[in-house]
Amino acid sequence: MTEHKNVEADGSIIQFVIWKLPEPVPPTTHGFKYRMVYIRNRERVVGFDNERGKGDHMHLDGKEYPYQFTSLEQLIEDFMSEIEKRRQS
Repeated sequence: MTEHKNVEADGSIIQFVIWKLPEPVPPTTHGFKYRMVYIRNRERVVGFDNERGKGDHMHLDGKEYPYQFTSLEQLIEDFMSEIEKRRQS
């Protein structure tokens, strides 16, 4: 399991947890379970996760979208990129 939590100077929170599983969580095929969140002003602004029956998806500004998982490195990069987009706006 990989876990990270950071509380920024402005009080926002970046947190993620990633587990390597013995078998994939259907309908995914990659063998990882994860949840990632960026919270600002006590609200989820960005979230990436996967769950049984639903698969990989992301939450951006209160809306849910499918996410195409390719690798852990890309997942983390995409998550941080979405956070940066919102910090600049």
